[in-house]
Order: sequence, then structure tokens, then C-alpha cells
Amino acid sequence: MFTPIKNKRVYEQVIEQIQDMVLKGMLNKGDKLVSERELAEQLQVSRTSVREAIRSLEIIGLVESRQGEGNFISGNMEDGFFQPLSMLFALNHGRSADILELRKILEVETTSLAAARIKEEQKPEILELMQKLKDSGTEAESAEYDKQLHFKIAEVSGNYLIISLLHGVSSILDDFIHNARELILRNKESKSLLIEQHQKICDSLVAGDSLNAGRYMREHLEYINSVIKEMEEK
Repeated sequence: MFTPIKNKRVYEQVIEQIQDMVLKGMLNKGDKLVSERELAEQLQVSRTSVREAIRSLEIIGLVESRQGEGNFISGNMEDGFFQPLSMLFALNHGRSADILELRKILEVETTSLAAARIKEEQKPEILELMQKLKDSGTEAESAEYDKQLHFKIAEVSGNYLIISLLHGVSSILDDFIHNARELILRNKESKSLLIEQHQKICDSLVAGDSLNAGRYMREHLEYINSVIKEMEEK
């Protein structure tokens, strides 16, 4: 299963072998790794090197250790990918406009793709979230359904990378523009307009109208971006 290691920088090669097995589909989300002792024997390295490799893989989010259970391939690798990206953004004094631009580029095309690929059984799910957004009573509730609707659209696209990227971009946005959704929804006029915008997006999506679904998402995000810019300038 594993190849014996005889070179220097042993723990790095342990990391590479585990990563390679994930890439080849030999290890999947939630899979339990063999014990540190067994792994050390298979690789013909010390248990210290194995522990060092496991710790490094934990840091990057590929492996999670569960006390009393062992080490597992993480079921949520996105966090491990986007946490350093978030730190990199902060260290380079990134602008919120950069995140908003990325989000617009990503979501406009995603929505067009989702409209082209939507399945019949997914249409009620979209409409149900839209209704929950309309019926929500608090800013926090509205913001949550707003976010869920955007994630659902990404899910409908059927592209796992898009879904992961959107979750990451949304997390970075939340980190650097705290409570942006709630602040926008607090204004009754803004909330009414946002409901109208989302309704147009959902109607086009359910109708399989890629052109208008993407167009309405672009208009929606351009409005959001302009409001956030105004908030930051105050």
C-alpha cells in the first residue's frame, strides 16, 4: 500500500504519499488511516516522522485527529485551504473590493450554469428557500436564507470546485465585512429590493433561462457591492 522511505526529510515524504493516495482516490473523505505504528512499519520510518507528518496534515486540513478514535481524512478540506488564503489576504492588506469582484465573477457564471443544468427535483428546493427568504422575520434569519440560496445555486451547478470556492469566498467576505448581509437587510427598502432581485434570479433559474439568470445575478451583486462600498466609506 505504502512505499518504504529511505531518503532525508522523511516526514515530508510521508505527507506526499498520503496526499498522493488522496489524489488517486485510494483514500477518501472520512477514511480512517492505519495506526501510527502500522503506518511507520509500512513506510519503514520512525513513529516520530509519522507523527510530524500527521500534525502537518492536520494544519493544512487534510487530516483530522479524533481522540480515542484515530486519524481520518478530513470531511471538510475547504477550511484548510481557505484559512491560509484568508491570512494571505489579510497580510497583503487586501481590499474588500477584491473579494467582491471575485464573488461576482464566480457567481454570475455559476448561476448561468445552474440554470442550464437544473433538475426537476431541484426546482422546489430553490423555490422553498426563496419563500423562506421572503417570510423571514429578522435580519439574521434573512441573511442566513440569503446565504443558503446562493449556496444552493452553486450546488445546482453540479461543479464541486465552484461550490468549494464559493464557500471559501463567502467565509473570507464574512471575516472582513462583518455582518454585511444583516446590515443591508436592516433597511426596509434594501430588503424589498433584494427580495425582488432574488425572485428574478430564482424564476429565471427554474425556467432554465441561463442568459437572464446570469444577468439578474450580475445586477444583484453589483447592487450589493455598491452598498458595501457606501458602508465602508461612512
